[in-house]
Amino acid sequence: MAPHANGAVNGSANGSAGQTAAAAPLFTVNSPDVVYTDDEIRSKYVYHTTAVTRTADNKFVAAPKAETYHFKVNRKVGKVGVMLVGWGGNNGTTVTAGLLANRRGLVWDTREGKQEANYYGSVIMGSTIKLGADAKTGEDINVPFHDMLPMVHPNDLVVGGWDISSMNLADAMDRAAVLEPSLKELIRKEMAEMKPLPSIYYPDFIAANQEARADNVIPGSKASWDHVEHLRNDIREFKAKNGLDKVIVLWTANTERYADILPGVNDTADNLINSIKNGHEEVAPSTVFAVASILENAPFINGSPQNTFVPGAVEFAEKNNAFIGGDDFKSGQTKMKSALVDFLINAGIKLTSIASYNHLGNNDGMNLSSQKQFRSKEISKSNVVDDMVAANTVLYKKGEHPDHTVVIKYMPAVGDNKRALDEYYAQIFCGGHQTISIFNVCEDSLLASPLIIDLVIVAEMMTRISWKKEGATDDFKGFHSVLSVLSYMLKAPMTPPGTPVVNALNKQRAALTNIFRACVGLQPENDMTLEHKLF
Repeated sequence: MAPHANGAVNGSANGSAGQTAAAAPLFTVNSPDVVYTDDEIRSKYVYHTTAVTRTADNKFVAAPKAETYHFKVNRKVGKVGVMLVGWGGNNGTTVTAGLLANRRGLVWDTREGKQEANYYGSVIMGSTIKLGADAKTGEDINVPFHDMLPMVHPNDLVVGGWDISSMNLADAMDRAAVLEPSLKELIRKEMAEMKPLPSIYYPDFIAANQEARADNVIPGSKASWDHVEHLRNDIREFKAKNGLDKVIVLWTANTERYADILPGVNDTADNLINSIKNGHEEVAPSTVFAVASILENAPFINGSPQNTFVPGAVEFAEKNNAFIGGDDFKSGQTKMKSALVDFLINAGIKLTSIASYNHLGNNDGMNLSSQKQFRSKEISKSNVVDDMVAANTVLYKKGEHPDHTVVIKYMPAVGDNKRALDEYYAQIFCGGHQTISIFNVCEDSLLASPLIIDLVIVAEMMTRISWKKEGATDDFKGFHSVLSVLSYMLKAPMTPPGTPVVNALNKQRAALTNIFRACVGLQPENDMTLEHKLF
């Protein structure tokens, strides 16, 4: 499987590469409100919610509410490419190697025996959704998440990208020290033929200890419109040379420091664009990548914790009807935290403090040893419990919040095998206390790589879904530019301006699941099982 001229690895024909016609679905929905054609799935969906009003004496009145929507899903997936910013880093090399291994169905030797390529850790490729109950036996019928709608298969993704390091991906894979040597040898030739495109490098935004890597950079040390046009041309050339229908751009490079939000600089779309053109030093590289991607109508996802999407970038995406999503991959420690805190608070246990410590030895840890870059990570890790606390007014008074401390240390010896230690301290019945301590060894890049795959698959899927309200005179339109549906995979999920942020893991997955169900005219599957309880 030869790479194309730009060093990209091309998808094979073994899966669904370059789909131009509707593939036969695993299931169909038998309903007058759902229509299948070769090109589309059209559904009519009644969205049930509860509207609550507050009375003068501070009581509540709840009223059922129903709104009817029409959804349209384009069944033609086409040929999809992903461009990774930081392609030569731990995540970029690991996800590329994993795609190659899965595409070729590789098996390799490990100390524990033979290992087959898989997509474990991917919610889209490795989990199922309850479709319903068997009409005869009442048993649950679960289907692979990937079969809910016509989605791109990761085996068919074309991968390319940028990096400030010129190292080819085989050498970069060795530098990352993530994968088994036996696997690396099976894919070394293909990886060696891949080399990242030059990237932009603004030294003020990442740690000084990264300077030695920066030998593959586009000239210029601060934002410029030339950089935007250079990146736009890279996206266009990648798309054309690989015959792609669409490109997803994803930032998996170093964590940047937070950009200051300055009136007249990055607070509006026009000000941000002018600031880039004038070379303002408070415009981050990731924001320049976002602007270039938005102009090329390539969904841009930020997998690091910095504030790439300053207010001007969000407004710019909205003006251009382009998709953006972020921030920061939710892989090991934080995913455990969002699941456990959700459980404890919903169980009526009053969590009073969370102490999170971790140390790691990969390049991410090295970069985070700089205080400004660590602060970005600290913010993304610290806010993940806020909505769960705010939702329980029985346990927490207004303004009350558990103490929450986050510490990250760079320890080169442990490499990519991050050690995460968490202590949860809570009040229980009548003055009692409960302490839960967790020691979690997270193989960082092997947890993050499936999230990259999920983010790309879902972002691409959202480009083919449109909707309109019943009775509306306007035509179908896409979802809001800020893809909050990606929240399950992200530590600090973005939502459209003025809408609440949801961090609770179960709610995030339910939102993703139920939006996909709505697209085929199915209501959320509940667990009341009344048919087994009412005799």
